[in-house]
Amino acid sequence: MVVIAPSLLLCTIRAMTTTTLLIPTYQHMLQTLSGLLDKAEQQMPDRAEALLAARLATDMFPLAAQVRFAAFQAQEAVFRLRGERVPGWLEAIAAEGRNAGDTCGSIADARKRIDSALSFLADVSDGAVDFSCDLPIAIELPGGIIFDMTCEQYARDWALPQFYFHVITAYAILRNQGVAIGKADYVPHMFAYLRPVRMAN
Repeated sequence: MVVIAPSLLLCTIRAMTTTTLLIPTYQHMLQTLSGLLDKAEQQMPDRAEALLAARLATDMFPLAAQVRFAAFQAQEAVFRLRGERVPGWLEAIAAEGRNAGDTCGSIADARKRIDSALSFLADVSDGAVDFSCDLPIAIELPGGIIFDMTCEQYARDWALPQFYFHVITAYAILRNQGVAIGKADYVPHMFAYLRPVRMAN
């Protein structure tokens, strides 16, 4: 059992902010997504483009859409948590995702969306999305469905779960299509924390 001193725990809690939680998470998992596409191209060079149209179920969006939705949501959160309107260029990426069943694009197109999102996130300044808890956020979905949330609720209950859903669905589609990937491919950033093995004398 690991015992953490109360003073150390308090320091850790104070150090965590919305920016330090969300931005690295988005960066890590978008890099994961890029790595998964790399594996697909390496292992199935003749089928990689066709994989973009693959789905887990007929009523789900294809791989091409999952990539675009992940790229969209990683950037959308930054605007919403700053109390800003989601810009048209970003809404266009979400529209690409919704239309991906008809136009999947290429692996290069998918990678461009990921790279652009990573570039955008790299320019987010410290504390940029450390929100005011009183700032309301409304999520409007097709069919007239509207969710009203605080910034805290949005970050916890929408921004992260929705983003992870699309990344893991992309992983599952590729795995289902026969791409040899595993947990290490899903969380490659964890190897930065790997404790060195000490050889016995």
